[in-house]
Amino acid sequence: MAQKYIYPSLISSEVETALSYYPQLKNVAITFKFKKDIKKSTMQAQPSFWSLLKSRENRSYFILISKKFKISDQEFSTKNIPSDVLIGWLGHELGHVMDYQHRGKLNLIWFGIKYLLFDKHIVEAERVADTYAVIQGMEDYILKTKNFILNHADVKQDYKRRIQKYYLSPEEIMQIVQNR
Repeated sequence: MAQKYIYPSLISSEVETALSYYPQLKNVAITFKFKKDIKKSTMQAQPSFWSLLKSRENRSYFILISKKFKISDQEFSTKNIPSDVLIGWLGHELGHVMDYQHRGKLNLIWFGIKYLLFDKHIVEAERVADTYAVIQGMEDYILKTKNFILNHADVKQDYKRRIQKYYLSPEEIMQIVQNR
């Protein structure tokens, strides 16, 4: 992949596959890195702080990936997540980057504040990221990721309800595919 991307070799195949669906991001600096713990999340896309001072074209982003995915009380190591599920998760996060790329500096800062403060805004932001991924042709991966969570016997109902609340449903995904 282009030198604009930095990622751990452990997940190089999955990162490269997800990036291949986003040719619009070929000149965008994105660093994928593992983090010990991400509060309330499995992955997180965010602009690097200092790049907020730069023009849109020169921004850089981080996609933080939890070393261990804790879904409810069940813990999964990144290396044990099925490849297609990981690609779907990465594709969703790249959807956030696509969204961020279309925002001005102040709009992006306000977006971050609203995300932290308003539940309604989280729903909107997560659905937009899913939509970008589906528009890019990643629906099979996004559906596999959702199915991994929603059909996993060890995942608590609370977490499943959270996924159903914040993200597109399989039916909504298929509607976007039909309209694409």
